Amino acid sequence: MTSSRIVLVTGAGIGIGRATAEAFAAAGDHVVVTDVLETEGREVAAAIEASGGSAEFLRLDVTSTEAADALVADVEPRHGAIDVIVANAGIAHRVPLAEMTDAKWDHTFDVDLKGILRVVRPALPGMRARRSGAIVCLSSIMGVAYGWDEHVHYSAAKSGVVGLVRGLAVELAREGIRVNGVAPGYIRTAQLLSEKNSLGPAGAEKAAEFIPMGRLGEPEDIADVIHFLCSNGARYLTGQTLTVDGGLIVGRY
Repeated sequence: MTSSRIVLVTGAGIGIGRATAEAFAAAGDHVVVTDVLETEGREVAAAIEASGGSAEFLRLDVTSTEAADALVADVEPRHGAIDVIVANAGIAHRVPLAEMTDAKWDHTFDVDLKGILRVVRPALPGMRARRSGAIVCLSSIMGVAYGWDEHVHYSAAKSGVVGLVRGLAVELAREGIRVNGVAPGYIRTAQLLSEKNSLGPAGAEKAAEFIPMGRLGEPEDIADVIHFLCSNGARYLTGQTLTVDGGLIVGRY
């Protein structure tokens, strides 16, 4: 047991998840880095420890209820608690409607929406017993305002995250557990820079031209907001999904 918080981050091997793990570690928390990307996840945990922080890597596929239950059952007894969950793991595959099978639709929902529930659910008894906890779920501007052609399954799943945040927040508020969401805009990640599934490098730079702040977001821009939402500074904030997009939505609409 340490005086720092125990922070579980899913999809922490790359991008926003990695930056989030690093932000919490820099603040003195112990970070449980989880991902299906074992090489990347282990590297994140090792880098945090090399810089003087505290972290460990545990492989987690959020589509497995058994794996999520087992991970929480392992972490809580060893550390005494899970204080913070950042449910970041997600996928966004380009699929035209003509090619949208049930399997492709269900896989996106299984990762992006149900994957959140799988991680949060087993941690709730402990949070309820302590009457304390902070949970942040990752949505997207595609879940709060934008429609995205050839990504209807992604937009629908990320919209579902907003509803999940609201429902969880109301149900858990009187037990001392806060639940909020973050909806990133165009962030410089491997996902955004993928020509197969997103804008690609050229498209991303073109998008930056109509973002009011004049640039793409960086993973750290999102990580710092997530960290705030889990801090005492956000103690009276729950059930909200904050759009972090450099002014994109208000500037375009």
